Amino acid sequence: MDKNTLSYIVINGKGANNDALRTAVTAMREEGYSLAVRVTWEHGDAARYVKEAVAQGAQTVIAGGGDGTINEVATALAQTEAASRPALGIIPLGTANDFATSAGVPEEIERALQLAVIGRAFPVDLVRVNDEAWFINMATGGFGTRITTQTPEKLKAALGGISYFIHGMLRLDTLKPDRCDIRGENFHWQGDALVIGIGNGRQAGGGQELCPQALIDDGLLQLRIFTGEELLPALFNTLTRSGENPNVVDAESAWFEITSPHDIVFNLDGEPLSGRSFRIEVEPGALSCRLPPDCPLLK
Repeated sequence: MDKNTLSYIVINGKGANNDALRTAVTAMREEGYSLAVRVTWEHGDAARYVKEAVAQGAQTVIAGGGDGTINEVATALAQTEAASRPALGIIPLGTANDFATSAGVPEEIERALQLAVIGRAFPVDLVRVNDEAWFINMATGGFGTRITTQTPEKLKAALGGISYFIHGMLRLDTLKPDRCDIRGENFHWQGDALVIGIGNGRQAGGGQELCPQALIDDGLLQLRIFTGEELLPALFNTLTRSGENPNVVDAESAWFEITSPHDIVFNLDGEPLSGRSFRIEVEPGALSCRLPPDCPLLK
């Protein structure tokens, strides 16, 4: 890649004082790479910075943060004209970093930045929800979603991904299934769901691999339901295969429709969306993302 090609780094405000990132950016600038750094303060900043990056002719917009930051940047990129749409890069700076981890993005900030700036850009799928929201990694509903959205920020900052498990154990009083009807291509299920995972990526909730077969470039979504009769798989990373467990339901489809007689909440890469009816549909090849050549999520 031409070193003069501009890359924008959009950093979640919580990671703005990261010394390792500052050192890595300085080192790449000294090598001649053109990097612009922007820090988010409130919701909507990431979208504004993506527009600024496009106007400046940037070839890459790098999300520096967790799954929520990646979601914001990816959503803004998806709404950009394809002809001028920059590639997405990732620097994992969040609590759980579920998407970055499952995609094989290096944890070391210097290596992650190098990949985000000069790595190969692969076409990847994005997922639209009700024509109003998007996700790149996973939509989760049920008990696990209530836990991840309610886990205190101080606990997440102190303990990282394990904080979700600890908070879940402390909130077993909230354990109750959601009554819902789920349809997809050649699929229909109705019942009580304790946990619902719809994966473009594979893991959520701080390392829980809900959809272990998911790929981000196959035009399909993976569905996994833990029914209301089964508690442990919703809280622990079970080793039981779904085919051996009658309380685990799996399916794949390019779309799923979910309805419920009561409000349920889906967590879209960390962003909550509440309602009684959801249309979740994959958009094949909607973005380009700079990923490792041996990325486990690529077919």
